[in-house]
Amino acid sequence: MNVEIDISNLTLKTERLVLRPWKDSDAEDLYEYARVDGVGQMAGWMPHKSLEESKEIIRRFIDHRRTLAVTLDGKAIGSLGIEEYNEVKYPEFKTLRCREIGYVLSKDYWGRGLMPEAVKEVIRYLFEEVGLDVIFCGHFLWNTQSLRVQEKCGFKHYDFGEYETSFGKIEPHETRILTREDWIKNK
Repeated sequence: MNVEIDISNLTLKTERLVLRPWKDSDAEDLYEYARVDGVGQMAGWMPHKSLEESKEIIRRFIDHRRTLAVTLDGKAIGSLGIEEYNEVKYPEFKTLRCREIGYVLSKDYWGRGLMPEAVKEVIRYLFEEVGLDVIFCGHFLWNTQSLRVQEKCGFKHYDFGEYETSFGKIEPHETRILTREDWIKNK
């Protein structure tokens, strides 16, 4: 079952990053990386066409209270959402406390190990402070960078399927999971 999440007062820190709720003042940072071709498509959305679009997305992030800004030296360079997993598709998890995570990072910061660092801290938070049993995470089969992040963070294959992007394209997709037991064992 999906557990309620509210990150509106949450701040998580790693060695290099601060993960915190989005603010209206982050709009230019979001637009800077979200307008770049190849960034959003990895997560199923098209590049932002305007600063106004980025402002609208930030409003949604703030209102829904489940997406963290990934910041480095005060600059928003990515996002990490704690989303609902598909309870209909995976009824076998109905007695367990679950959520799904998704993430995106500015192309300027790829290859530095920043997203695994952010994901590991959110995993810690979800298992230790929220008390989840299972975390879901998925990736398009061609998105080997996202797969690599998931492997570094301990996620294991669960299912293959298809995912419809926000722009209507059907993509082959893998769902991976991390259980609290596996996380504790590999900590």
